[in-house]
Amino acid sequence: MAFLTLFPVLVAILGSFKTNAELTAGATILPETWHFSNYEEAWKTANFSRYTWNSLFISLATTVGTLLVASMAAYGVDRLRFMGRRMYIFIQAATMFISVGPLVLHPQFRIMVSLHLQTSLWGVVILLVSAHAATYFILFSFVKAIPRELDEAAKIDGSSMLGTYWRIILPLLGPGLGVSALFTFRAAWNEYIMPLVFTMSQPKLQPLTVGLSNLRYGAAAAAQTHYMMAGACLSILPLLIVYVFANKSFMQMTAGSLKG
Repeated sequence: MAFLTLFPVLVAILGSFKTNAELTAGATILPETWHFSNYEEAWKTANFSRYTWNSLFISLATTVGTLLVASMAAYGVDRLRFMGRRMYIFIQAATMFISVGPLVLHPQFRIMVSLHLQTSLWGVVILLVSAHAATYFILFSFVKAIPRELDEAAKIDGSSMLGTYWRIILPLLGPGLGVSALFTFRAAWNEYIMPLVFTMSQPKLQPLTVGLSNLRYGAAAAAQTHYMMAGACLSILPLLIVYVFANKSFMQMTAGSLKG
């Protein structure tokens, strides 16, 4: 299964070093001549420096916002008893199983127009953060595993609920936050339709997923598949870096928080 998963990635990496004619023919897996200039040309042609910054801004802002909103919601719902609690959990779950897809793009865009955010990447970030149901349930399960005795001990010491969340709960959510950050960053980095809609009139705000389409055709509408391969490989690097840093967070670290 790992081979079947990684083989297309390997083909894309090797294809990024081929000429367009050699890649289209598909006669060999290894390139006859390694064309490292494909990466330089892809970086210049697609304005990758600008698109990379836009993608990083969207992904990082979405990740931080989602983790804060979802972790606070998970802590509040688990620790507090309030009217409509079960309905809130039901609505959160319903948003995961009801896929409306492009149908909501127009009302979402109209909402951002009313907030004067239709020409800003913040509009995309806010909408992506609002789709935090999966992250909420991941963190909700982690919060339930944290003993309530820690909250009671903090309350005795004079800590408020917000202080307990910030000083005790949030550090103990390290593994859950790491896993959630990885999934959230990946989803925001790979998002295509929503940034495309919001940046149609603002080319300078386009992320990598949208900017890669600029590499599809060159002069005289000739396909440039080799440049697209090189650009796709460049866009994978940030995800690999995030995975390296978030990999250790898959281990549970709440053991030993209580004595006895």
